[in-house]
Amino acid sequence: MKLCIFGAGAIGGLMAAKLVRKGEVDVTVIARGPHLKAMQEKGLVLRSGDGEIVTRPRCVASAEEAGPQDYVLITLKAPALPGAAQQMQPLIGPDTTIVAAVNGIPWWYFHKLAGPHEGRRVESVDPGGAVSALLPPEKVLGCIIYPAAEVPEPGVIEHTYGDRFTLGEPDGSRSERADALSKALVAAGFKAPVRPKIRDELWVKLWGNMAFNPLSALTTATLDIITGEAELRAVCRAMMLEGQAVAEKLGVRFAIDVDKRIAGGAEVGAHKTSMLQDLERGRPMEIDALLGSVVELADLVEVPAPTCRTVLALLRTRGRLAGCY
Repeated sequence: MKLCIFGAGAIGGLMAAKLVRKGEVDVTVIARGPHLKAMQEKGLVLRSGDGEIVTRPRCVASAEEAGPQDYVLITLKAPALPGAAQQMQPLIGPDTTIVAAVNGIPWWYFHKLAGPHEGRRVESVDPGGAVSALLPPEKVLGCIIYPAAEVPEPGVIEHTYGDRFTLGEPDGSRSERADALSKALVAAGFKAPVRPKIRDELWVKLWGNMAFNPLSALTTATLDIITGEAELRAVCRAMMLEGQAVAEKLGVRFAIDVDKRIAGGAEVGAHKTSMLQDLERGRPMEIDALLGSVVELADLVEVPAPTCRTVLALLRTRGRLAGCY
């Protein structure tokens, strides 16, 4: 199996290190700048509760150097995807599977989703069809990311918690390509279940992110404050209930209730969300993938979402003023 990780930051680096350590997959990492240089010169360092390991994946700067792959794992932040899709083309052959390990509503969301909206484009994350034209939805295998990791310095990944990557075909089928990747990830030490209703799980994760992340960027509060302070928790809960109404109109079923999902966020403790980290570092925030897309889908299914709309307006302005949107 030839597997390329495009955008080997925290999550991509975590996957690469464990896959290379197991040694059963031909792994290529595409990165850039000091991170690429450090990995080429000193190897990829993974630090976790189990200690520190150093691996040496093949590290290159471009897709041309890597060539066609069996699997392309996209671990970029959502705002980078439209610009990066063209760069990925040399990786994609006739039988390549694109594994979309990105946050929020993905560009392939309505592919093979039975119902009145099948094949529809999600403009918030696929502007003008720029992404789907280059990364065809029929090649996509869905992936939900659960681990948390950071890059404290070039070439080093710190894995703080989580080890699950849920996989699923957009049409709900059980495929050979999903099973093969699941086996490779499990062998490397991850949990990698293949689920028939990947969108249900996608929404459970997004359910928290669509509220926790925007509120953290607007207030600079960590998760313990957002979920523990009564007024913020109330705003958070209102947003999530609006999101639930949208998802259920699209056929999603939630296995847990909203308060249990908020409690799950509270268990993480004094954690800065990824959106707050991006804001503090002057990087593009995943505003449209995590909240703009939810409001777009609310319009589609005619669900009022006043709290989400208000927070989105504030967040977009916050992002523009900070140069992060």
